Amino acid sequence: MISTIELMAVISGAVFGVLAARRKGLDLVGVVSVAMMTAFGGGSLRDLLLDRHPLFWIEHSRYPVIVFSVACGLSLLPRIPERAVRLLDLTDALGLGLFSIVGTQLALDQGVPPFVAVLLGVITGSFGGVIADIVCNEVPGLFRPDTPLYATCAFAGGWGLIALQQLAVSESVAFPAATFVVVAMRLAALKFRIVLRSTDNPHGQTHNP
Repeated sequence: MISTIELMAVISGAVFGVLAARRKGLDLVGVVSVAMMTAFGGGSLRDLLLDRHPLFWIEHSRYPVIVFSVACGLSLLPRIPERAVRLLDLTDALGLGLFSIVGTQLALDQGVPPFVAVLLGVITGSFGGVIADIVCNEVPGLFRPDTPLYATCAFAGGWGLIALQQLAVSESVAFPAATFVVVAMRLAALKFRIVLRSTDNPHGQTHNP
C-alpha cells in the first residue's frame, strides 16, 4: 500500500513540477530538472534525516525513469492548455497529501516518535515545492506570509493517520482518509484564502503557514 501511494506522490510531484516549469517558460532541461527536484526533494531530505540509504528514488530506480518520461512527454506539447495549468493547485495539493502521509508512515516504521514522524511527513510533503519555487526564481509559497494553509494541512493529515492507526483502522482506509484530509484542507484554504494570523501583531498581518 505504501509503495503505491509513494508512486502516486512521485507522479503528482512530477506533474506539478512540469506545469510550474512550463509556466516559467523553461526549456526541456529545466522542465526535467524541476520535475525531478519536486518529485524527489522532500523525500530525499527525509531519508537523509532518518539516515535511510539508499535514498528512496535510488532504491526504486523506476521512479526517475517515470519522472523523466512524464517530463519529456509533457514537454512535447507545444502549449500546455489553460485548463491544465489550472490543475497546478490540485496536483500540488495531491502531492502534498500523498507525500506527507508516506513520509509520516516511513518515519513511524523507523521507530521515530509520533510528533517527529509527523514533522518529517511535513518535510516530505512540502520541501519539493520549496525547491521548485526557488529554481523557478520565486519566493517559496511555504514562506510567504499571504500563502493559504500549506504545512498546516500536512501536519493535520499526519496526526489524522496516527489517530486512525490507534483506532486499528486498516491501511487501505487509513492512508486514503488521511491523504484526503490534507488535500481537502489545502484546496479549501486556497478557495477561501485561509491563512494563519499572527497572535502578536495588532494589525492582523499573516505569518508563515
